[in-house]
Formats: sequence, C-alpha cells, structure tokens
Amino acid sequence: MHELEVLLQNNAAWVLSRTAQDPRYFKKLARDQDPSYLWIGCSDSRVPANEIVGLEPGELFVHRNVANIFPHTDFNCLSVLEFAVSILKVKHVIVCGHYGCGGVNAAMEDHHLGLVDNWLRNIRDVYVHSKNDLESMENLKARSNRLVELNVRQQVLNVCHTSIVQEAWYRKQPLFVHGWVYEMETGKVKDLNCCYSSIDQVDPIYRIKILSK
Repeated sequence: MHELEVLLQNNAAWVLSRTAQDPRYFKKLARDQDPSYLWIGCSDSRVPANEIVGLEPGELFVHRNVANIFPHTDFNCLSVLEFAVSILKVKHVIVCGHYGCGGVNAAMEDHHLGLVDNWLRNIRDVYVHSKNDLESMENLKARSNRLVELNVRQQVLNVCHTSIVQEAWYRKQPLFVHGWVYEMETGKVKDLNCCYSSIDQVDPIYRIKILSK
C-alpha cells in the first residue's frame, strides 16, 4: 500500500541521516540498552516519549497504554516494571499523563465505548475518590485537567505499592518514582512534585515486609 511505502521511505531516509552523522550508530545501538529511565505514558500519538524529553533510542525504556494507567492486576505493566527495575536497573520511573487526554475525558462521561470501559474504570475510581473537589469546578476543561493530574498521582502510588519497587528499595537500589503531565498546547512538561524514593514515603498499609533471602 502507498501509505506504508511512505513509511518505508521515511525509514530509509532516517537510516541515512543517522549513519551520515555516525557510520557505526546502529552497530553500537544494537549491542545493548542501558536506559536510566522508565516512561509510563499514554498511547496518544501526539505524546512521543523520547522526543518530549530529548532522548535518543536506547536511553528511555517505554511503556504506553490508554490514559497511562498502572493497575496492580495488569501483568503487562508489572512485567515491564520488573524488567526495567530488576534487569535494566533504571534509576527513575516517570508516570506521565497529558492534558486533553481522551481516556480521562471518556472516564468522565457515561457513553458505552466497549472493552475499554473496563480499563477506564480505574480512572473513575480516582474520580469518585475526589468527587467533591472535581465537581466544584464548573469549567469542564479545568475539571479534566485536574483529573489528569489526580490520575497520574494515583498511578505513581500504584507503582510504589508494587513488590517490585519495594524490593528494590529494600536492596538499597536507587530508584525514584515521579509524576509528570505533558501539555500539548505548549510542548512543556509539568512536574507534579510527587516524587517517591523510599519505603518510608509509602503508607504503612501498603508496605510489604520483605524477608531476607
């Protein structure tokens, strides 16, 4: 198909531009990956993780799904986190949402969308928890933006509540979990200042007693 041929041509041009700068670029890239960061973001095509933070291939380990959710029961999310933390030894986990998120907006409505409704229930739980705060905002865009931020904060906590992260902290492995929001209208990232780096920052009810091995 013509549409796909364009992509293949773009790939060829990209390879040429990279090798023109460094003939061994792909040889070196193929050896291994050593990222310092895990990015948990939204699948939205307007939010390209590497480009937003100016990192090259191999520098950012990425997991994306609808509305950047990290449920405790999702083995895909958990497997990515474990590989990043336990094998790649990343130092930073970044949960990044974005304003104008279609998943967040859909969670605020009662339209039947299909299977994704079950996924978005995670955001509805966040909404209910802060219902009074959210519904005090008459401006729907402001309400949506606030829910985007609250969702990121909750997913950051969900990451911290995993045995994967807590085991890393128990091992004294340097690991920081951050919450960010990307604003498409400006291209800028907002730090929500919710950074966790120790089991001491986790509510005791969520702490897992790690036994010595």
